Amino acid sequence: MVIAIVGASGAVGQELLAVLEQRQFPVSELRLFGSERSAGRKYGFAGKEYEVRLLQHDDAFKGVDIAFVSAGAGVSRAYAEDITRFGAIMIDNSSAFRMEEDVPLVVPEVNAADALNRPRNIIANPNCTTIQMVVALQAIEKISHIRRVHVATYQAASGAGAQAMKELENQYRQVLNGEEVEVNKFAYQLAYNLIPHIDVFTANGYTKEEMKMFHETRKIMHSDVKVSATCVRVPSLRAHSESIWIETEEPVSVAAAREAFAKAQGCVLMDEPENKIYPMPLFLSGKDEVFIGRIRKDLSDENGLSFWCVSDQIRKGAALNAVQIAEWLITAKG
Repeated sequence: MVIAIVGASGAVGQELLAVLEQRQFPVSELRLFGSERSAGRKYGFAGKEYEVRLLQHDDAFKGVDIAFVSAGAGVSRAYAEDITRFGAIMIDNSSAFRMEEDVPLVVPEVNAADALNRPRNIIANPNCTTIQMVVALQAIEKISHIRRVHVATYQAASGAGAQAMKELENQYRQVLNGEEVEVNKFAYQLAYNLIPHIDVFTANGYTKEEMKMFHETRKIMHSDVKVSATCVRVPSLRAHSESIWIETEEPVSVAAAREAFAKAQGCVLMDEPENKIYPMPLFLSGKDEVFIGRIRKDLSDENGLSFWCVSDQIRKGAALNAVQIAEWLITAKG
């Protein structure tokens, strides 16, 4: 297949290259695109070297089968017509089209078939925090419908991009060396700190990141579930963590939940607290799955369960999910 990557030099673009190669995706031709800053850079893929082209309003996407786009919502909106007008399927990692009715929002473990209904030939990749949460929720939804979700996220620096990771590393060095700490990517110093602020605040007091989890979960799961989120930036480099409380229509036992998670597609059960075994981002960066542990009954609700999950948001929360959508389309010949 002829594959294009828009935003090839970014953290997700680089991860897309790695995932496509690791999963031996059938690439016959690869076209890389980027901004003026990244145009001309060269990257290796499957033993060959490819140069990043400048993204322009032209016919460069003619002949492309699938275009993975991860360059921000503004770029996605501006170039969607150029990318799709010759028949390419655009799998978009930005927030540009996620909540538009004629664009499917897809997590393959949950709603893969939605990808077949794409009037504009655009498929949206959900927000990273939503992706890992709905993979976990789907396992319980099969047992009993989930009415409510309360979630607190602990989001790594990498969620703000490659430069944010470098900034966190530099801040730790600056603090330890007694130097003035530089802050550019975050509202405050992140090193040795927590910041309960991701994206901009809305009129209801929630941030856009938190509201994404509400709206996207309902769209992906085709559900009336209500989600209340608090999203926090934490000083880890990579992989997001989430503490999740759910209320189901019928009580779900801890044993039933463990069994469901253990069998669920895309989930790995890591729940042996007596042996200090539970998911942690330090050890799960670079992994594909959503890891789940600390499963217990909610003491405040007889129909409630609490659990903890960790997933690498650059992989499953972005690049891997996009590639899995493409793989599903090939299998379904969609």
